[in-house]
Amino acid sequence: MSQIIAVTAGKGGTGKSTTSANVATGLATLGHKTLLVELDFGLRCLDIMLGMKDKVKHDIGEYLEGKIDILTATTKVDRVENLSLVCATRNPFIDINPDKIMGVCDEMREHFDYIIVDTAGIGSSVFSVIKAADLILMVTTPDTVCVRDGQMLSDFLYVKNCINQRLIINKVSENFKNEDILYDLDEVMDAVGIPLIGVVPEDVNIKICGAKGEALPPTCGGFKAYSSIAKRIDGQDVPLSIKID
Repeated sequence: MSQIIAVTAGKGGTGKSTTSANVATGLATLGHKTLLVELDFGLRCLDIMLGMKDKVKHDIGEYLEGKIDILTATTKVDRVENLSLVCATRNPFIDINPDKIMGVCDEMREHFDYIIVDTAGIGSSVFSVIKAADLILMVTTPDTVCVRDGQMLSDFLYVKNCINQRLIINKVSENFKNEDILYDLDEVMDAVGIPLIGVVPEDVNIKICGAKGEALPPTCGGFKAYSSIAKRIDGQDVPLSIKID
């Protein structure tokens, strides 16, 4: 049975889409057929991050309008074996039917082991996917604003019985313990109230490679962190890439 994984965040700027792209890449690299679905309507970016900017011919908007089926809206990612992408539409005003959004996940379960959904907000169309997800990855950075917003979103999801949440703390600098505006990582976990699944360092390679559509170097901290998260999702017992004590 395939798994639906919803990636969400309390506010913008946490690295949610970058996390979605790299976790999906990690799972595909482990040999799993993986689909990455972008639901950030009007703010498309995953095609750039995955080096597919000029190669995506169709998107989810055409599927929602009934012009094509969802398999036609799916594009294989050249640089990563086992990874495919459904891009968001560039049209922010498209009529979004929650049932059709869920239809994407239901139909694609037959073709993929993991379906990673890069969500945006908690509108009815997106929330239906989050509620149906087998796993919810909450992405936050260790600053006070993002932590509070992550806590509020997490609490809302728990009230809605979305309980299988895991926390990813992103953009953690080497000197995070000495920066007064940042929480200690233990405090982040306590504040948001979600079990930790991964910590991603502040790594210039993540920004540069995402902008250029290139793969992360296997030796960099970002690659190791995302690989560890993917392995942990896959059920492997691997340590955190950053010590929290």
